[in-house]
Amino acid sequence: MQLYNTLTRRKEEFKPLVPGEVHMYVCGPTVYNYIHIGNARSAIAFDTIRRYFEYRGYKVTYISNFTDVDDKIINAAHEAGVEPLDLAQHFIDAFMEDTKAVGIEPATAHPRASEMIPEIIDFIQVLMDKGFAYAVDGDVYFRVRKSPHYGELANKNIDELELGASQHTATEETARKEDPVDFALWKGAKPGEISWNSPWGEGRPGWHIECSVMATNMLGDTIDIHAGGQDLEFPHHTNEIAQSEAKTGKKFANYWMHNGFVTIGDDDAKMSKSLGNFITVHDIVKTVDPMVLRFLMAGTQYRRPIRYSETGLQEAATNLEKLHNADTNVEFRQADASAGEDEQITQQVADLTDAFTTAMDDDFNVQNGLATVYDLAKLMNEYAATDAPKADSLALLRETLATWLQIFGVHFEAAGLLDADVDAKIAARDEARANKDFATSDAIRDELQSQGIILEDTPQGTRWRRK
Repeated sequence: MQLYNTLTRRKEEFKPLVPGEVHMYVCGPTVYNYIHIGNARSAIAFDTIRRYFEYRGYKVTYISNFTDVDDKIINAAHEAGVEPLDLAQHFIDAFMEDTKAVGIEPATAHPRASEMIPEIIDFIQVLMDKGFAYAVDGDVYFRVRKSPHYGELANKNIDELELGASQHTATEETARKEDPVDFALWKGAKPGEISWNSPWGEGRPGWHIECSVMATNMLGDTIDIHAGGQDLEFPHHTNEIAQSEAKTGKKFANYWMHNGFVTIGDDDAKMSKSLGNFITVHDIVKTVDPMVLRFLMAGTQYRRPIRYSETGLQEAATNLEKLHNADTNVEFRQADASAGEDEQITQQVADLTDAFTTAMDDDFNVQNGLATVYDLAKLMNEYAATDAPKADSLALLRETLATWLQIFGVHFEAAGLLDADVDAKIAARDEARANKDFATSDAIRDELQSQGIILEDTPQGTRWRRK
C-alpha cells in the first residue's frame, strides 16, 4: 500500500509500527460552532481511509480530538452569555449528531483539551527543563530555533518566517518573545477567562500543544499517521512536530496526510461568511440526503480539492441511484434464482476485486476505485437480466457491492414505505389486474409513484425501485 507523505512529498510504502495495526491521529474541530463543509470533508476523507484500512484487515486505533479551550470558544461563549465548556459541549453533541448523519464512525477516542490539563502541564514542564521553552509573565513559549528541522513539513524556511513575523504590527506578546517566530505553549489568563492553575500562574494551553499531548498520550511517542486539512500544515502541524520531537527525542509521526480544500459553487469560490456561502453540515442535511453528501465527499481522492455545488450533488445522487438500481435488480432475481454458483461470475468478481484493491492501495485513489464499483454495477445489471441466474452468484454480487460501498460510508436505506408495505401493495395490484379491475390497479400504481416507488412489469413479474 502506497501513501503520499506530506513530509517527504512523495508516495511511500506503508509500513506500520506494529504489523497489522494502524495508529492514526486526525485533528478534530474547534467546537465553537456547527461544523462546516470543510470540516466535514476532512472527517469524511479520513473516515473513508480508516474504513479501507479495516477492509484490508488492519486493526485501526483512530484518535480525533475536540479543541474545547480556545479564543474563539471564549469569545463565542461570552457573546452567548454561557460558560465556555458548556458552549463547547453543545457543539460537541452537534458534531456527533451531524457526523453520524453522514456515516462517519465515532473515533476510538475523542479526547478534549480541557480533560488533559495535567498532562499538558507536565509536557510543557519537560520542554522547560530541556531548555526548549521559557516563561514570560505567565505565558510559556517554545524556542523555535532550537528545532533543527522546523518548517520542513510545510516547506517553509525559518528565516522567511522571521521576516513575515517581523512585518506584523508589534504587539505586547511579540515584545515579550525572545524571537518573533516562537509560539505559545501556555497562555496566561485574562480577567474573567476560563483558566487552570499551573507553575506559571493561572492560564490555559495554547492550541498546538494539546494535539501533541493527546497523540503521544494515547498512541505513543511515535505514531503511524497524523492527518488533517491542508490548512493545518503550518503552523499547527509544524509546531506539533517541533514540540513533540523536542520532548521525546523521537520521530513524532511516520506519515503525514492532508486533505484538499472545498470550494463552493460552480465558480469555485472560497467559503467565507462575508461571501454568504458559509455552509454547515447541520443545515445541509435538512435539505440534502446525507448519503448523497457523503458519496460526493468520499468519491474524490482525499488530496484533491472538492467543488461543493448543486451540480455535484445531483451527479452524486444520480450515480448513487444507479448503484441502488443495480442492487435492486439483483435482489429481485434472487426470488427465482436456481441453486448453485456461476463460475464465470465468481472469476469476474475476483478480477474486479483485484482492480479495486489496486486502485485503493495507490494512495486511496477513490476515483479509480469507484470506476471498478461502476463496472461491478454493470455486471450486476447484465447478470440480473439473464434467463437463469444462480443464487450464490447473485448473493456474491450484492455482498461485494455492499462491502465496497461500506468503505465509502454509503448504504441504501428504505425511505417512506417499508419494503414489506410495497410488496403488499404490489400483491394487491397484481390481484386487481388478474380480476381486470384496472381502476384499482392504476390507483395503487399512482399511490406508490407518489411516494417515490417506480413499478416495472417484466416477464418474471412486477418489480419495483425507489425513485
